[in-house]
Amino acid sequence: MSFDLALRGVNLPTGETGVDIGVKDGLIAEIGHQLGPAAQDIDAAGRLATTPFVDAHFHLDATLSLGMNGERNESGTLAEGIALWGRMAPGITAENYRERAMRYCDIAVSQGLLAIRTHVDVTDRELLAARTLAEVKREVVPYLDLQLVAFPQMGFFCREDMADSIREALAFGVDVVGGAPHLERTAELGRASITALCEIAAEAGAMVDMHCDENDDPQSRHIEALTYETQRFGLQGRVVGSHLTSMHSMDNAYAARLIRLMAEAEMQVVVNPAVNMHLQGRYDDYPKRRGLARVPELLAAGCRVAFAQDCVLDPWYPLGRADLLDITWLAAHACHLTDTTGLAASFDAVTRAPAELMGLDHFGLRPSASADLVVLAAADPLEAIRLRPARTHVIRRGVVIAETPAARSALSLPNRPSALNPAVDFKISGA
Repeated sequence: MSFDLALRGVNLPTGETGVDIGVKDGLIAEIGHQLGPAAQDIDAAGRLATTPFVDAHFHLDATLSLGMNGERNESGTLAEGIALWGRMAPGITAENYRERAMRYCDIAVSQGLLAIRTHVDVTDRELLAARTLAEVKREVVPYLDLQLVAFPQMGFFCREDMADSIREALAFGVDVVGGAPHLERTAELGRASITALCEIAAEAGAMVDMHCDENDDPQSRHIEALTYETQRFGLQGRVVGSHLTSMHSMDNAYAARLIRLMAEAEMQVVVNPAVNMHLQGRYDDYPKRRGLARVPELLAAGCRVAFAQDCVLDPWYPLGRADLLDITWLAAHACHLTDTTGLAASFDAVTRAPAELMGLDHFGLRPSASADLVVLAAADPLEAIRLRPARTHVIRRGVVIAETPAARSALSLPNRPSALNPAVDFKISGA
């Protein structure tokens, strides 16, 4: 077979080395050794080829808005971020939403991030943000998969007709039903919001992705209610509990029971290590809690777990750069996942797991999958997490859409090499 494009000599996340990937008509046609000719060859020279990075939890409507209204979150708390957004959002125009979203998508593509699930505030009755991002979703289809979540940022019960707004958003291109039960005025209202939102999703055949228990309160138990409603409405495998930071503070016996129930309900989990380590524990003296879900235990129970960016340069988080390897590096440390199995799971949590969570069946390192691929200046997933290297080639449906040279430093040192390449020279002696 003659291919349109061939990656030569790549390493795969499975550990296989020196492999060729042949692409034809936008699909992976063959994976093997010494494949036939191609119209375009990329000599990967022992570099890692993987499916794209996938961010399953982001806020595209707020991104790149840091200080836009002259205010910043000085306390570093979730509450101040929500208050800032409440003051900022009414003055944002459709063009501003679009410009920031498109700019972030450009940055994402350069990092090999080719799929994003974004929560979109639907507090505004006119649904301006949701309508604008639905247009952005259609515009970026050639190079990025964008999923939208109808997210009642100020609470499902902040107005009586919120259910109508969510149904309307689903009708014009929003994909997922969202919520934040811990932000309702009472725990009872939070529980009621979960029931109402799951009912809407079941009616529409939609997926569910709720911010849940994003606090340091060990008695915040909305993920338990979401798990119950998932089974009651027959939504198994279609529901995500995001954040789950209260799990960090729960009684161990209760947490073990909860995780078992979550696994039975096929509950999926998205953890946001950078943002939640930044936001949580703000009311603590020492020791300060880090506010992360119990990732090793969730994985051991069989729950699908993804790591995500959540925020970049907005009222909640003043850092970030759309690099999910940064997020993976943080998670591996914070969740004690630096053993061999944990590091493999961490890489999986920003590639395969979030793609499956979002239902992106066209991603995969297999024949007939879409030729959406990323080549990194690293030999394997462990090295990729350690170095967070350049994405030398980002490929969408068989077309190279972004290239970044691998890092190489010129040195002027007596009796030492004239150049340094971290991916080559940073090796263990004698290994």
